[in-house]
Amino acid sequence: MPEFIRVADVADVSDPGKVLVEVDGEMIALFHVSGSFYAIDDVCTHDGGPLVDGELQDYTIACPRHGAKFDIRTGAALSMPAIRPTLAHDVRVENGSVSVRIREPGSGPNGNPAPSTAPAATAVHAAPSQKADTSTTPSDTTPSDTTDGAAAETQSLTTQTLSEDLVRELLKQVKDPELFVNIVDLGLIYDVSFSQAPDETKQLVSIDMTMTSPACPAGPQLIADTKRVVNTHEKVADVEVRIVMEPPWTPDRMTDDARDQLGIF
Repeated sequence: MPEFIRVADVADVSDPGKVLVEVDGEMIALFHVSGSFYAIDDVCTHDGGPLVDGELQDYTIACPRHGAKFDIRTGAALSMPAIRPTLAHDVRVENGSVSVRIREPGSGPNGNPAPSTAPAATAVHAAPSQKADTSTTPSDTTPSDTTDGAAAETQSLTTQTLSEDLVRELLKQVKDPELFVNIVDLGLIYDVSFSQAPDETKQLVSIDMTMTSPACPAGPQLIADTKRVVNTHEKVADVEVRIVMEPPWTPDRMTDDARDQLGIF
């Protein structure tokens, strides 16, 4: 098991405050809040941003790039666009010195146990009267009915008058593969424009869209799906997708529907 490594004096870190330290070659964000110290990897799991440069509020640190928030006590991801925790590490304070011991990935529940300084989790059990009703009731709607209804709605959209609003409705079929929220409600679509195709009965569609980070691994899939969905319209000759990073995406661009789906209030 790795050993505790001295990284700072208590007096070196204001309360509340944060500093970047190195432990066994790893860059660690060290926090001092309400008399206690906490340590997590200095890495936003969304796009690798430096957490120590973010805004610290109580026990939450916000990534300076896209606003993803993490619990400094456990490393848990608290808000979009991060969905995976960052590693939390053990901290020991003795004789005015602060030491950190690196935790290995997968060394506890979910690969990211709370360090010894974090409060223990409390189990919550529903009362018998609150137990969910798992019984089933007959329904006139079958899975095939639902599928047929969705297909009919899509078919209707592909024959309606082509417009920016219609393209945005079509694009609601494209969902981020990690977040399962459509790219329109996520706020990834910046602009939709049209130009005449060589076939005068059809239009060329240009879409300016962004990603939650420049290195978004889902980028190629989202671009391909965007082109595929818009090309289903009978009046579309071709689709051009331009990736733009200015202005950069922030969680503020999400709709209320997206926030509800992701549990952001």
